[in-house]
Amino acid sequence: MPALGTGSKLAGVFAPISTPFAANEDVDHGALRFNLTRYAQSGILGYLALGSNGESRSLAEDEKLRVLEDVVGHKGVGQVVLAGAAYDGQRQAERFLAAAADLGADFGLVLPPGYFRAQMTDEVLYRYFSSLADGARIPLLLYNAPGFCGISLSPNLVGRLAAHPNIVGLKDSASTGIEGFLPFQGKSFQVLAGSANFLFRAMLGGSPGGTVSLANSFPELALQLFRYGQARDEAKGALLQDRVTRINAAISGAHGVAGVKAAMTLAGFRGGIPRRPLLPLGPAQVRALRAVLTAEGLLP
Repeated sequence: MPALGTGSKLAGVFAPISTPFAANEDVDHGALRFNLTRYAQSGILGYLALGSNGESRSLAEDEKLRVLEDVVGHKGVGQVVLAGAAYDGQRQAERFLAAAADLGADFGLVLPPGYFRAQMTDEVLYRYFSSLADGARIPLLLYNAPGFCGISLSPNLVGRLAAHPNIVGLKDSASTGIEGFLPFQGKSFQVLAGSANFLFRAMLGGSPGGTVSLANSFPELALQLFRYGQARDEAKGALLQDRVTRINAAISGAHGVAGVKAAMTLAGFRGGIPRRPLLPLGPAQVRALRAVLTAEGLLP
């Protein structure tokens, strides 16, 4: 059963933390801990470890657990850790969630299985998520990310799952449609924005915050947008949302994970390189990104 205060543990900005890789593509745990030390002082609420920006699908199982151990072990006081579970087999997801609980993760964030997507009906997905939640020792959030797994969670399915006592929220990373989930927002179920592009709009609709890749490189900027959403400051919030959307388009919109890592490095974090098959940004692309971020006042 979820602990009291679950809602407050999800009200804020989370960084979907990247996994830095060294030049030989090994996980750079020193770089990860360096980044965590900086994030701990930034004011963000916590982290999504092993999400898409963490390149979870490119990590072996033992690597995932070591990364999660680092994130839990080096989080700041009061910070919260969501552990991303992206599996096509339920037994693998069950084993991972058990290990995540043992390591001290606060929540699990579960992506729908996507390999047999034609068979992933609402009934199949209801059984998958609800039975995972029955056995999990940490509260779970649903992860709606059709761009990564090819499956969109329906509002009807999410409404049914929101009644489960151990399913406490949803992260929505789809480019459109969070309005269909916001009616389920309440004391026992939190709807988190999965992109800085609609964080402010989602908060005006009742969302308590979000997990946004912009927080990897510019956490203070993501936090300012969050604060305008908290204050329901439509004038300042709308202006900053437009700026954030431009910046986000130049980073993750144009380049995905490689852009996030390059922006992190430009901002003084240790982004490292992406793991193959992804390509890092080339020198000309980094120069162009630097020019955009400088023009936006984010770099000297």
